[in-house]
Amino acid sequence: MVKNRQFLSVFALAVLSICLCTQHASAAIKMKVAYVVPEAQSTHVAAVEFFKPYVEEHTNGEIIVELYPNGQLGGDRQVIEAVGLGTIHMTIPAVAVLSGFDEHFQVFDLPFLFNSREEAYKALDGELGEKLNALLPPIGLKNLAYAENGFRMVTNNRGPVAKPEDLAGLKIRTMENPIHIATFKAWGANPTPISFGELYTALQQKTVDAEENPIPLIYTSKFNEVQKYCSLTGHVYAATLLLVNDAWFNGLSPEHQKVLMEAAAIYRTEQRKISAQQDIEMIEELKKTGMQINELTPEQKKAFADSASSVYSEFAESVPGGQDLIDLARKAIESK
Repeated sequence: MVKNRQFLSVFALAVLSICLCTQHASAAIKMKVAYVVPEAQSTHVAAVEFFKPYVEEHTNGEIIVELYPNGQLGGDRQVIEAVGLGTIHMTIPAVAVLSGFDEHFQVFDLPFLFNSREEAYKALDGELGEKLNALLPPIGLKNLAYAENGFRMVTNNRGPVAKPEDLAGLKIRTMENPIHIATFKAWGANPTPISFGELYTALQQKTVDAEENPIPLIYTSKFNEVQKYCSLTGHVYAATLLLVNDAWFNGLSPEHQKVLMEAAAIYRTEQRKISAQQDIEMIEELKKTGMQINELTPEQKKAFADSASSVYSEFAESVPGGQDLIDLARKAIESK
């Protein structure tokens, strides 16, 4: 009996060991990806249609991508911090939020730095983007690619905005970003930082009377329900990043790293296309809801740019190497 019990005990341990090894070998990596934008916005659409299926297919299911849109796991800053700590694997935030982690990223928020998407892409995908990417590993982050939210527009309840004077005294929600705040102060507005998740309620309760965001975010967040006028100022091109935890990424196999980089490149291309198309379609949808849309001429935009020129000087003087970053952006724009 004793020998039988010893045999059974050894046999049970052997079976348990085999089960554990098999479970470990077949366990997939669950990659948590969180962001604040809603499901209908291009960030999520492209993640569902391109990033997630590519990663899962090309790792043979060894990496399963779990998407958490609509601020389910927190606001941009909270999620970036979580990615830095490794409790979330990846996020797709607005670049502007990174200025709170490294001030050099403020360069992208300089007013009218880019006049077209093509100009922005050259800078983001070129030397300027690479220089800024190098600043991320020391804070535990790695950027796989730059994508976009699009050009930011002003909405409010007072009237159309066609010149800087139209913003005078207007209490407008901005991101907690020094360049955004300085820019709207230069235009005579009263910028008030509020988290994106609280913005709809703030507009509804008239805590602020205006806000500025890309068209897809204005539409998918239903700001038209609490804002009457939308002015196509295009004052800032808003990029996003595919940020992963640097240590986690470096701990993956070379094959898995390659798949994630390939997926990010595909995502970048397709998400930008979706974003540009959403701009066109959603402006028309906003009009149908009764929102009054007004476009600005190049001359009107120049008036805004001229009146905020001091913001460039402030950035160049206050941020080490700030002028070099501005020059890199302009170099990309001027290159053929």
